Amino acid sequence: MDRRGTAASRWPGQPVPVARPARRQWGDLSLRALAGLTGLFLGLPVTILVLRAVLDGSLAHALTARVVLSALSLSLVTTSISLVLTVLLGLPLAFVLARRRFRGAGFVDAIVDLPIVLPPSVAGLALLLVLGRRGLFGGALEAAGLEIPFTTLAVILAQTFVSAPFFVRSARTGLASVDRDLEDAGRVDGASEPQVFRRITVPLAGTALAAGIVMSWARALGEFGATIMFAGNVEGRTQTLPLVVYGEFQAGDLDGSIAAAAILVLAALGVLIAVRALHWRRALDLRGLG
Repeated sequence: MDRRGTAASRWPGQPVPVARPARRQWGDLSLRALAGLTGLFLGLPVTILVLRAVLDGSLAHALTARVVLSALSLSLVTTSISLVLTVLLGLPLAFVLARRRFRGAGFVDAIVDLPIVLPPSVAGLALLLVLGRRGLFGGALEAAGLEIPFTTLAVILAQTFVSAPFFVRSARTGLASVDRDLEDAGRVDGASEPQVFRRITVPLAGTALAAGIVMSWARALGEFGATIMFAGNVEGRTQTLPLVVYGEFQAGDLDGSIAAAAILVLAALGVLIAVRALHWRRALDLRGLG
């Protein structure tokens, strides 16, 4: 009997090859084609933008242009300050959401998430209605000699408002994952509550905290809508790099707009690469927003 082609003639335990259904093969090809088209749709525009800025020399020129350098320095200063505010204000909130159970916790959770889903222009208008001259606290601020809208302080507050939720979400996830037994062991050894938090809780949640800081800074750097509504577009005072992109485009300087946009794209890409390279993936996990 010919041993080829018969299942009975195979060695015991030898797997029998199974023909792959043609329908499954076509399904895999369709999925790959769809995935390729989606990736092309998402990646091609920004790739072309950066390549154009590099190849035509506008990126190199922008790095020496006064308006771009002024906006870049303002962006770096304001995002640094907003990041400090975000950590100082967001870390206690994240701790309460992660460790405390109280009535209305779900509502507070939703309020924290709200700036993530709000259109930035709406966020800027809301800030204006609270802190503007005719806003809720406008009279009190004016009596104290403080004017916030259309100042550098307004830029910082707008950036903090839209970026803080990213840190709070990531920090809450990290703090909730810390083993309470390790904290209790520190208390048994005589550590005070601040020492337990500083030496045990923060290091164990450090990955999530660092990821939240990076993502929050990146969001603040790219903020546009809330800034232009609440702070305006004043060169040297409120004009950040995203506003330069808009302003140069409105003025008809397409190359200048592309170059400024390329700087933002490269900065955002650097942040995302850092998040992945340092295994801070939970910052990108949208399940942490739930």
